[in-house]
Amino acid sequence: MITELESDGIETDASAARKQRVSAICLGILLVLACAAAFVPQVHPEAKPKAFEPADIAWMLSASGLVMLMTPGLAFFYGGMVNKKSVISTLLQSFIALAVISMLWYVVGFSLAFGDSIGGFVGNPGTFFLFNHVGTAPHPRIAPNLPLVLFAAFQLKFAIITPALISGAFAERIRFWGYLLFISLFSLLIYCPLAHWTWHPDGFLFKWGVLDFAGGTVVHISAGFAALAGALALGRRQSHADGHQHVPPNVPFVLLGTGLLWFGWFGFNAGSALAANAVAVQAFFTTHMASAAAMLTWMLIEVVRGRRPSAVGAAVGAVVGLVAITPAAGYVGYGPAVFIGVVAAAVSSLAVELKNRTSLDDTLDVFPCHGVGGLVGMVLTAVFAKEGGLATTGSAVLLWKHLGALVFISAFTFSGSFLLYKFTNLLIPIRVNAENEAHGLDTSQHGETVLVG
Repeated sequence: MITELESDGIETDASAARKQRVSAICLGILLVLACAAAFVPQVHPEAKPKAFEPADIAWMLSASGLVMLMTPGLAFFYGGMVNKKSVISTLLQSFIALAVISMLWYVVGFSLAFGDSIGGFVGNPGTFFLFNHVGTAPHPRIAPNLPLVLFAAFQLKFAIITPALISGAFAERIRFWGYLLFISLFSLLIYCPLAHWTWHPDGFLFKWGVLDFAGGTVVHISAGFAALAGALALGRRQSHADGHQHVPPNVPFVLLGTGLLWFGWFGFNAGSALAANAVAVQAFFTTHMASAAAMLTWMLIEVVRGRRPSAVGAAVGAVVGLVAITPAAGYVGYGPAVFIGVVAAAVSSLAVELKNRTSLDDTLDVFPCHGVGGLVGMVLTAVFAKEGGLATTGSAVLLWKHLGALVFISAFTFSGSFLLYKFTNLLIPIRVNAENEAHGLDTSQHGETVLVG
């Protein structure tokens, strides 16, 4: 077990030696993986000439790039809110997910999420192991109109940002190596099964009729409840226990991150149509309107509470609107999208206020914004969906299905994540010690600092 770092980022000899051995083992595994990828015979079926609509290919390549842009956007969004002594650590926690989750997805993650279904609960890990049988040819069931490798690349970007979202809940107090182990376990054991349940044609939630256009459950509710579990498992920061009010030190970073997230979210939602078609256009506009409505709502609520309208509040409101419309984007009209943005902002703002009256230290309000916002979005999807919605058809069947699914998914994600935090802590102490927390994670975890002088 790796011991704690000493203050000012200085390690004991034993701790440094252990970390070097663990790193050497990981490097060896990576080299073996690289050799297997290069030399083990694999099949990558190629598409026939003119098998696809060029517009669909162009749009989905663009959408995949837009979704990837959301991860650095999230890094700046979170990085602008944390203590100046932990900015680099917070930024890196998002960026490193690009590398870690990509490798896991290539080896087995895509198989677990979209491989041949095992009882509707998880994909066969051998179906696309090392991307075998993944090529430019389409897959008749999961990607009939796209190259399978393009579909896999698009879905990878969702898998990357989900664990990165969680990091905001335990910012300023998590050890880097513990974080890497946790997001690896979360991706394989929580995210991939959720994606299979919801988006695979044989997934049990998909077959049950649950609607999640672009990740209300798979991404935001899972991240929100994993964040809640993380805040409880890691405990409070000393500054939070002492009652110090947290003031975001770099608001321009927050606004930059929000802009990148908003821009990238068009790929996130409109890209989930998996084609350059009318559904993508609808999702594009509903996404924008929900976020705009939520931004205004959040700011107005601040003023009603006797505060001045803040840039951070506007940014958070915009993100909450994006979260809430995600499951509904391709299923609802423009008016309901505005309603979803307003309601989600009001409910999430109330959730933040209630959280602030407790001892829960969710540093960047991941659960009130993503968890609660995702719940609101999924419920209102069942209310306003053009097919099966309570308000559009008068039937409550879809609503009851969504409520049942939300209870199950929330319990699974929270309990599973809490166990993963505890298991991770058995292997690698997941929280830094008090001295390193006080000095900041930038120096203690990475030997770097943004502070000058």
